[in-house]
Amino acid sequence: MPKRIATLFLALWWMRAAEAPPARHVIVFGIDGLSVDGVVSAHTPRMHLLMARAAWTLTARAVMPTLSSPNWESIITGSAPEQHGITSNGYFRKMVEFEPVCRDSEGKFPTIFELLRTADPGARIAVFHDWAGFADLLEKDVPDVLRHEHGAAKTTAAAIAYWRENQPDLMFIHLDNVDHAGHAKGWSSPAYYQAVEEADAHLGAVLDMLAEADPAKSTYVLVTSDHGGKGRGHGKNSLAEIQIPWILSGPGIAAGKVSVPVNTFDTAATVAWIFRLTTPPCWIARPVLAAFQPQVVAARTPAPGVNCAPRSLITASGRFGTSPDLGKGGN
Repeated sequence: MPKRIATLFLALWWMRAAEAPPARHVIVFGIDGLSVDGVVSAHTPRMHLLMARAAWTLTARAVMPTLSSPNWESIITGSAPEQHGITSNGYFRKMVEFEPVCRDSEGKFPTIFELLRTADPGARIAVFHDWAGFADLLEKDVPDVLRHEHGAAKTTAAAIAYWRENQPDLMFIHLDNVDHAGHAKGWSSPAYYQAVEEADAHLGAVLDMLAEADPAKSTYVLVTSDHGGKGRGHGKNSLAEIQIPWILSGPGIAAGKVSVPVNTFDTAATVAWIFRLTTPPCWIARPVLAAFQPQVVAARTPAPGVNCAPRSLITASGRFGTSPDLGKGGN
């Protein structure tokens, strides 16, 4: 009898182990100022090789105004300026023009970094950013590493070195060289295309690192941008400024052009879905489920009336309250 009980417990353990989601890692590779024209017209072999096995669209849309702070904030918060309140880069007027609809424990509009940290306090989170202003958009105490490097090459090298040593759950890499070239010489200029090619090479270095460090291929790579450009600027309402690339590769991805519209803030919701995180009510984004194979989505779809999220994730969402309850604080 004891032997039968032991056998039964062992069988149950194996069943639970088989049901448990495998380890997941996500790298968001953000290229500031990367236009759709840049992807198509510049020599971007690594991006196109990635697209061959990824879910992608070249008609994803940024939020307005097409400036860096409002859009990067939208990318990491699953919301638009109407919710998070950031409407400028803060150079000529206040970056946060009105009260956000909710704040987290640091007084910020809750980011994907905060969601992951709340759900899994032991998660490794790293942010490497080429543009110093990126650090103003997220919670300072949430990432294990929040590092500003000068230049795309140094930013990428630092991120790769950290990944090799730590293999974080979530890493965000921000490059700024493409946007610099657009402002200096103009979007669609030879100098701009050269900068896009350099960013593509940096992406290639990250992909090569993953090929060595992640043989199980458990890492998702999401490549996107905050805005395009027109002439030597951006911030207005032309499609050249609004449309951006969105490329997602990883396990269970349905390779090919995404069949649904994608908004830039859907990036955060998609990353949250990969990590099985419950998003706060003040987010408006939805995960791009069309980017995943139907059987992967079906396996994650609960039966009617059943909430499959772990209890810790459900209660964690209570950390995010409305602004009147949490006070002004933060920005």
